[in-house]
Amino acid sequence: MAIQHAVLALLARGPSYGYELKGAFEAATGPQWGPLNIGHLYQILDRLSRDSLVVAERQAQPVKPDRVVYEITPAGRAELARWLAEPSPRSGGFRDDFFLKVTAAARSGSAQTVRTVLSNQRGHLLRELRNLDGLRRKAVDPVVGLLLAAASRHVEADLAFVNDAEAVLLADGGALLGTLAVAPSEIAVSDAEAPSPSAEGGTGPARAAG
Repeated sequence: MAIQHAVLALLARGPSYGYELKGAFEAATGPQWGPLNIGHLYQILDRLSRDSLVVAERQAQPVKPDRVVYEITPAGRAELARWLAEPSPRSGGFRDDFFLKVTAAARSGSAQTVRTVLSNQRGHLLRELRNLDGLRRKAVDPVVGLLLAAASRHVEADLAFVNDAEAVLLADGGALLGTLAVAPSEIAVSDAEAPSPSAEGGTGPARAAG
């Protein structure tokens, strides 16, 4: 879990408490990540405590309510080192809402539907790219600037996919789309009627018995 390990990394620099960790996380990751929900942060800290990766100490304050300060344990440092040493796969794999939207638009057989879907997504991505570029120019922290640049590259890759989809699905005026607009029942029947390898002259039981 990325945020859990980011919290361990912050605590590796020294003990801290909830709102201080929230501010440190947001400053470290920059605006492209967005604000960290304090309730979610406390759930993470509770989990880290249960797993003995951090220890919590309640500290009295003269005016304000008691403050709970968290400190990383040796087990927490070992877990942080393990996480840092491993590569990071895509958290969501390649299951993407827009991929499904392109699939649905293509299977509709309508060139206009495909154009609308791709055009809307392109406009959205270009706005995201302009916003990220503006944030990157304002960034003072070099790591935040680097993270914003990485976010921009992800958006550019998504734009490249939009261009690829347009080139494949609309290059022939939409003729390809007609071949894709097949009803699920037709696909099921086609699969069910497909001959098995043994029926096509293989060495399976049907062939051997003849």
